[in-house]
Amino acid sequence: MGDRLHLAIGVMGNAASLLLYTAPILTFARVMRKKSTEEFSCIPYIIALLNCLLYTWYGLPVVSYRWENFPVVTINGLGILLEFSFILIYFWFTSPRGKIKVVGTVVPVVTVFCITAIISSFVLHDHHHRKMFVGSVGLVASVAMYGSPLVVVRQVILTKSVEFMPFYLSFFSFLTSFLWMAYGLLGHDLLLAVCIMIKPY
Repeated sequence: MGDRLHLAIGVMGNAASLLLYTAPILTFARVMRKKSTEEFSCIPYIIALLNCLLYTWYGLPVVSYRWENFPVVTINGLGILLEFSFILIYFWFTSPRGKIKVVGTVVPVVTVFCITAIISSFVLHDHHHRKMFVGSVGLVASVAMYGSPLVVVRQVILTKSVEFMPFYLSFFSFLTSFLWMAYGLLGHDLLLAVCIMIKPY
């Protein structure tokens, strides 16, 4: 019963995460239609990419024991594709100065992931220590990811419009947070549960 509930919560977490990851599609449809990134920031998508990279790695058998976190791998693997697509669209339509900012943010993010993967693969030799290390780095990335939309708060205050911080994005973030927290607690994976409980939404 406990394993079935754990798997069911993981599947629901995947569904909610899919809605969260696909929520920016409307924003990027607008960017492509107007051929401009306007006042949108790419930072939340770049930090989300780091989060997806780290949690895909966390769920793989290299770090986790066998496939105990398979739902984490599937949705974050899809998240990598979506976030990377959003970043490419942003890069294509942003100004030359914006392109420099995107590259200057993506390179350190990829570097952090590569260093984390190398250390967890070659320096740490058991699943417990690998999970602790990758989970701790993931925790920091989660704080950054779920705090990154706060960059938009300034824009919301200046324009007195919530256009740049849509309700559905906040709602799906809350729903996803709740489900993944439950998944982590049911699987006795506190690093997975704690990184979700810190979300500010």
